[in-house]
Amino acid sequence: MQTFTIKPFEMPSGAGALRTQVRDIISAHVTDGDIARRANCWQVNDPEFSRVLGKAGLIGMTWPKAYGGHERSALERYIVLEELLAAGAPVGAHWIADRQTAPLLLRYGTEEQRQRWVPGIAAGEVYGCIGLSEPNAGSDLASVRASARLDGDGWLLNGQKIWTTNAHIAHIMIGLFRSEDGSERNAGLSQFLIPLDTPGITIRPIINLTGEHDFNEVFFEDVRLPAEALVGVAGNGWAQATAELSLERSGPERYLSSMVLVTELVRHACSSGDPAAIALAGKFASEAWTLRQMSLAVAGRMAMGEDPALEATIVKDLGNSFEQAIPTLVQQLVELDLSSGDPLAVLTAQLLQLSPSFSLRGGTREILRGIVARGLGLR
Repeated sequence: MQTFTIKPFEMPSGAGALRTQVRDIISAHVTDGDIARRANCWQVNDPEFSRVLGKAGLIGMTWPKAYGGHERSALERYIVLEELLAAGAPVGAHWIADRQTAPLLLRYGTEEQRQRWVPGIAAGEVYGCIGLSEPNAGSDLASVRASARLDGDGWLLNGQKIWTTNAHIAHIMIGLFRSEDGSERNAGLSQFLIPLDTPGITIRPIINLTGEHDFNEVFFEDVRLPAEALVGVAGNGWAQATAELSLERSGPERYLSSMVLVTELVRHACSSGDPAAIALAGKFASEAWTLRQMSLAVAGRMAMGEDPALEATIVKDLGNSFEQAIPTLVQQLVELDLSSGDPLAVLTAQLLQLSPSFSLRGGTREILRGIVARGLGLR
């Protein structure tokens, strides 16, 4: 049984100045008038804005300077993410590479892999995607069947990945493949660093309900990679992938995807005096404050070198439930014409269509609750 720990962490000195820096960058560079792009903004791509953040030292903040990083604290990085998400800034292009790809390479990769890819990620110029889910191995990730076989002095990859966010703009994928013949479940899996311009790779779009292209399916047909494409140790892919998922589940994006709608609701409540809107805004504010304290506690423990995987999983589950409920409750309790151009109506309509996916990405609610139950010794 694991111990469940949530304890407060103080923000570092200079937090106010850092927030001001981020807000000034957003004000100067995010001028897109399409308010719908502010919803779920960590999946909205703007390569130019990613490069601006890279030049400002706001990507790769905690990484060693030798790889283009800035050796700042995890809590300083948390402040930057909070400000970007709260404002609805378009950070999708570099998000996965900053959150997962580079940290994985810094932990498990070779020196050659780090030198080749990490500085470009820190500059906001190299993007990554995650090769985990498959058509028959979504929530049950241990059912991965895509294969990697030794072939001479390299590897031969075959199979398919699906729901691959941003594969169409990414330069590299960290992919999980079954590398041992006859292996089952979480044994015999390995991770590979895959340049997506490698021959034999086909990327096809999956268009979502709002007509947007975030997801893709990626096909591998006799894709040849050199031996040095292996990330970490052969057969250790499951442990590496689950460590990667802890990074995916622990950030403020797990409760802030709908926060721009809360901001618009507060504006509406102030201008209209609608008692229902005022009460709902208060409910959202109190819940967001609690989730922020929990999320910040996870970030603080990670900054201390701990691995709060259980707490990160709980925060993701609670955060997804919160951000998923926001547009539904706004629609139910506030009188709106969803076809109008009113900002509150536009964001509500957008998030009503997007929010069903929030409890799927990064692990379904059922999978997460199973992890929590095991961690607490309940199963």
